[in-house]
This record gives sequence, C-alpha cells and structure tokens, in this order.
Amino acid sequence: MFQEIYIIDCENELAMILREKFQEEKTFRFKNINPNNIDIALRNIPDLIIVNEQSIDINVIELCKTIRKNEDNSITPVLVISSTNEEEHKISIMKNSIEYIIPSTASSECIYYAIKNIIRLLSVNRTVSPLTGLPGNVQIQTELKKRLLRKETFQVLYFDLDNFKAYNDVYGFLKGDEIIKLTAKIITKNMHALEDTDVFVGHIGGDDFVGIVDEVVDYDKICQNIIAEFDREIIKYFNDEDIERGYIEVSNRKGIIEEFPLTSISIGVVVADKKRFSNTLEIGEVGAQVKHLSKTTIGSSYAIDRREDY
Repeated sequence: MFQEIYIIDCENELAMILREKFQEEKTFRFKNINPNNIDIALRNIPDLIIVNEQSIDINVIELCKTIRKNEDNSITPVLVISSTNEEEHKISIMKNSIEYIIPSTASSECIYYAIKNIIRLLSVNRTVSPLTGLPGNVQIQTELKKRLLRKETFQVLYFDLDNFKAYNDVYGFLKGDEIIKLTAKIITKNMHALEDTDVFVGHIGGDDFVGIVDEVVDYDKICQNIIAEFDREIIKYFNDEDIERGYIEVSNRKGIIEEFPLTSISIGVVVADKKRFSNTLEIGEVGAQVKHLSKTTIGSSYAIDRREDY
C-alpha cells in the first residue's frame, strides 16, 4: 500500500531530500504543496502532512488551523518542522492539535525516522475499529495467542446481534452504526467492571464482538448483565409502532413483507482450558458453533461450551 506524504513548502528542496532518503522504499510518495494551494491539496487525504515552517510565506498557526478545520483531514497526522526551538512557539502550534514538532536543525536522518515511526503508528491504528475505537482482528488474535502461550485457562465471549440487517434495511445504516456503538459501550462497560482480572474487548467487525476474561470470572453473570442492559437500551432505537407490535416489517426482493423480531444480542461462551486448544483457529470454530446455538433462541440469550480437555 502506498504512503502519500504532502510537504507544504514554497521550495522543493525538502521533498527532493526525502525522495532520495526513501528511494529504496517504493511505497513512499512525496508531493510538494505550495501553501497558497492548500485548499486544493486538502481535497485529497494524504497519510501524513509535513509543514516546513522556515520556507513558507504564511503564518504556520493559521496554516495548521486550516488543516484541522478541513473535515477530510481532521485526523490526518501533521509533522511541523519548526523554524525555532522556542517553547512558547512550539506550544502555540501544538494547541492546534498538531501531533509532532521537530526543529529545523534536525538532520535528514532524524526526519526520515520521524516519518517512518509516524507511518508505523498509523499502520497499527488502522487495525482499530474507527467506529467503536476497539481493537480489531490483529490485536484479538495476538491476545488469544498470548494466553495460549501462557497455558492458562480463560473464557472467550463471542457477541453477535440478531436481526441487525433487517434493522439497517428499515432504519438505515447511520442508525445501525449507533446500535453498533451502543453494543460496544455496553460490552466494554460490563467487562471492565470486573475487578482484579485481565480483561480484553475487541471488535471483530460489523456487529461481531469478542471479550476475553480470566478463569475466575463468573461469565454467567457477565452475560446476564450485558443482556439485561442491552434489552433495556435497544428499545430506544425503535419507533413506537415497532415496539408495540414487537417486530419490524421488511420488504424482500420479491416485494413480500417479512416480519423480524426486534434486534437482540446473542452470546457464545467458550471455556478454554489449559490443554484444550492448540491455536486460535480452534477457539474460533468452537466459538462460531456455540454462538450459533445461542442464536437459535428467539430474543437475547447466551450459550456456553464447557467441554473440558480432550
């Protein structure tokens, strides 16, 4: 994947230096941007913006404000190569949500590694769900592998929403996203309410979540608490008519109206004894089976796989 980096600079010298430094790394692309054309440049979303303060003809603070006010680039990381090392000036820049500042006296080697490290951090952050802020599949697999390597007993809770596609069809994806965020909040709140235990919550994707807890945790109580709170809160996302009749109506591809129960949550719990699983794939397979069992029950429910070591 290409890393597109914009250099805001009235000259082209820095861009040429960086192209030479990164000549062996073909995924990095550097584009020199005249500060007077910043509005045109910000129509795109680069991976990183570098502001070379000493060679621009506009105020760096105002430039940073312009970048941060741009909706598409509100979270694009910005590296300012400051023309001065004065503390007050650097703080003024950072107040505008600018993450990185290095002095103009820094060597090209220093700038090289600053760029490399920022891009590495971006790569890690891309594995985090932008909707819920929870760790994604990479971190989930890492957490499972870590616990398997420690040869400890732990529990894995797989969460899935029932009739969620039907909800999206009727209420729209924006409303659906609100339910995803609600689900993440409820799971995280109840999982992290546990004391003296190692807890992990991840977002697999869509309406699928996973929680990992220690052996000593009462997973029955966790499931019951999550279901109780979810069923209480989810009603707020339906109109009065759907609540009164207890289902929503969706027209299928043939134009036939189908009835779907209100959105509920299903939980599948896998008890991972010390010697039971040799890899994360085996845990996932059992998790899918027990979650499917839970989904056969109408309404919110949970099922537990308690099989012991083979």
